[in-house]
Amino acid sequence: MTEPLKVLIVEDEALLAMELESLVEEAGHSVVGWATSSAEARSMVESTDADIAFVDIHLTDGPTGVDVAHYIGEKKRSMVVFMTANPKRIPDHFAGAIGVIAKPYTMNGLTSALRYLQEGMRRPPPVSTRPAGFTLSPAFEAVWAPAA
Repeated sequence: MTEPLKVLIVEDEALLAMELESLVEEAGHSVVGWATSSAEARSMVESTDADIAFVDIHLTDGPTGVDVAHYIGEKKRSMVVFMTANPKRIPDHFAGAIGVIAKPYTMNGLTSALRYLQEGMRRPPPVSTRPAGFTLSPAFEAVWAPAA
């Protein structure tokens, strides 16, 4: 049995964050914190030990999710996965994030993405097929899904 993931949620919409928390927990993982702004997210990064941070691009203080991803990357504390309905706002280099899950996502899609990420983090590369709705960043694509 692979160790469950500890997840930080950075999302300004309370209903989405609560839904995401419940899906993460139903999939057997734990949520270690929830932030709605870049300032809260930075504080959470310092005080939690998350494996993965699900980060929305647009937070209460504006389109600061990319800044949060950079900050987490600098601290080398967690892997970032963007969750957004507008992936065009993610820079080409993905701000160091592992990838993006497109909103709206389904329960099955999120569960599959969590399994894929868990495999990739605990024993890379993942053995599962990459889920639909999950896009790897170019840097992780090269490592986790090299062309056959």
